[in-house]
Amino acid sequence: MQVKALACELPATHHVPLSRWSLDELTRHVCHSGLVAQLSQTTLWRWLHEDAIRPWQHRCWIFPRDPHFAAKAGRILDLYQRQWEGQPLKEDEFVISADEKTSVQARHRIHPTLPPQPGSPMKVEHEYERLGAWAYLAAFDVHQLKLFGRCEAQSGIASFDRLVAQAMTQDPYRSARRVFWIMDNGSSHRGQRSVERLQNRYPNLRVVHGPIHASWLNQIEIYFSIIQRKVLTPNDFSSLEMLADRLERFERHYEVIAKPFEWKFTRDDLAKLVQRLHLQPQTVAALAA
Repeated sequence: MQVKALACELPATHHVPLSRWSLDELTRHVCHSGLVAQLSQTTLWRWLHEDAIRPWQHRCWIFPRDPHFAAKAGRILDLYQRQWEGQPLKEDEFVISADEKTSVQARHRIHPTLPPQPGSPMKVEHEYERLGAWAYLAAFDVHQLKLFGRCEAQSGIASFDRLVAQAMTQDPYRSARRVFWIMDNGSSHRGQRSVERLQNRYPNLRVVHGPIHASWLNQIEIYFSIIQRKVLTPNDFSSLEMLADRLERFERHYEVIAKPFEWKFTRDDLAKLVQRLHLQPQTVAALAA
């Protein structure tokens, strides 16, 4: 028990200049401190590995601190299930997920990429020349998988408004009953002012903001991860124009081959998460304060 307790403490509390213990360092410290006369790394690892709770391990975490987290998240989850305020969406109502991927660099490798050989993978030069970067803005219909994307010199309100216009000036969205736009709290589309700006311009548009620090609720982030893997890795472009062309052509390619994401996280799962995190309103309000 004393060894497990030691493993859970920061090394600095024992005047050891480390941020975290390694197995070898912890074994030596246990022996030198006099807890045991002799101890093998195998035995120490077995003791720690068999423990049900392992607080010496850690991962980064952003604790939800929006006082209206459950309500805002629930609206988005309902839209993914084609529901709004307890009523099913009509056939002429659509749900669009939108965001921006900032600073998408065009990197030109100093040495040409070498093709794979038998028993050897493709070789991509580590060093590169920066040829500039785009702000890539994208939106897609989560149920129809219709994509809209554009490369802009910089992100901002004007750039985001051009993305919205790109979709809302086309049918079926132009003549739709309602088009729900799911977006995060980025600087170009946060707050009530963005709601008024967009909904005054497009009477059938409804802005749906997610909770703070909950981008995982926005399906466009999944598309951005696909872009990262399939278009930007390895990043080797001869010009900014080549990068923009690749992104645009991938949008059309993806519309053909892809299917809507099978989103399984529902309101019931949200309720369980909130309960597990003890996100009672007074707790969240205290954290926000």
